[in-house]
Amino acid sequence: MQHITAPELAAWLADDTRPRPVLLDVRENWEYDTCHLEGATLIPMQTIPARIDDLDEDAEIVCICHHGARSLSVAAFLERHGFPKVTNLTGGIHAWALQVDPSMPKY
Repeated sequence: MQHITAPELAAWLADDTRPRPVLLDVRENWEYDTCHLEGATLIPMQTIPARIDDLDEDAEIVCICHHGARSLSVAAFLERHGFPKVTNLTGGIHAWALQVDPSMPKY
């Protein structure tokens, strides 16, 4: 599995020559409501097995959570189920708020 830092993901999202990844936010609804990346798809971690068919296995997927642990577990799960292009956001949305967008709410 790949890993990406918040600044690296910011550069990817700003690069119009690269296809935009699926930003898979695996946090709970209240966490997503507190803060999230624009365009992120919310599928809470515990619902991933039931909703795996909602995901395109050929898409570039970046898994996101609060600090990176839950998203790492989801990324590993997706890889085990045939998703070859899965990346984990190291440090999660908290790292994004610290390193990319200091105006983003932190919790």
